[in-house]
Amino acid sequence: MAFKVVDKVKKADKIWVNGEFMNWDDCKIHVVSHVIHYGSALFEGFRAYKTPRGPAAFRLKEHVRRLYDSCKIYRMEIPYPQRDFAQAVLDTIKVNKHEACYVRPIVFRGYGAVGVNPMPAPIDCVIATWEWGSYLGAEALEKGVDVCVSSWNRQAPNTTPAMAKCSANYASGALIKMEAILEGYEEGIALDRTGYVSEGSGENIFLVRDNVLLTPDLGSSVLAGITRNCVTKIATQVLGLTVREVRIPREALYIADEVFFTGSAAEITPVRSIDKVPIGKGSRGEVTRRIQEEYMGIVKGEREDRWGWLTYAKEGLTW
Repeated sequence: MAFKVVDKVKKADKIWVNGEFMNWDDCKIHVVSHVIHYGSALFEGFRAYKTPRGPAAFRLKEHVRRLYDSCKIYRMEIPYPQRDFAQAVLDTIKVNKHEACYVRPIVFRGYGAVGVNPMPAPIDCVIATWEWGSYLGAEALEKGVDVCVSSWNRQAPNTTPAMAKCSANYASGALIKMEAILEGYEEGIALDRTGYVSEGSGENIFLVRDNVLLTPDLGSSVLAGITRNCVTKIATQVLGLTVREVRIPREALYIADEVFFTGSAAEITPVRSIDKVPIGKGSRGEVTRRIQEEYMGIVKGEREDRWGWLTYAKEGLTW
């Protein structure tokens, strides 16, 4: 079966590499770099949105902090203060003249040592930006997506750390995603090693039951999602709803009133069916809609940014 490439990266002009800007097509690494052989890369992914005040990076401080936390877990020291790295993100957005874009900072073990021990390899730091539309399709944000429960489980605790956003973890995500696509779904949901709900291939997940939001706790091998945290704030502080981080059995998915994915790429994406079982009315639910509208209003600069989630590229850092 052949697949059309639908999300090919749209080139920007420059990429920030170890403190300097390089032309997009000149950014290459050696095939014997440690990262290629062992997946030794930590990264982030988030959006900069078009707003009336120019492009604004979404929760820049939190994403940079999580990148540094991930690198600390893997004993990789980034040779720049967090604030300087955050400023480099803004500089990259500006030099590429983006109105809106996706931002991909990545820190990896480069060329210099080939063996399981990564410590002799040099550490390279890169920030790339490109224009990118809706992750699960333009219609998905309103109509929702059809998903399945994957046959692949998430990694067990104390194997590879789920709290570190490591490229090696996404080998699991790729298996989940490919299986879902080949079975005719847009996305898959993974269970943890004990059979409880974990997350999607690259998204956190929420269930709504009787106006209470449920989401898997960190012990279910989930990434501590930044958009996940946004949803909790919107639900509790704006909508007055209760959010519980709990262990969620698989069957709870099918009887939920609403289900939605969250992530910097996926944003707030409704799920309309799981394993061909309609969720609720089989369309975007009311709670999902209200959270989605509040979230998108904030990130696009159309509603009050009460939590300071946006950093405007043209105005610089305020922290």
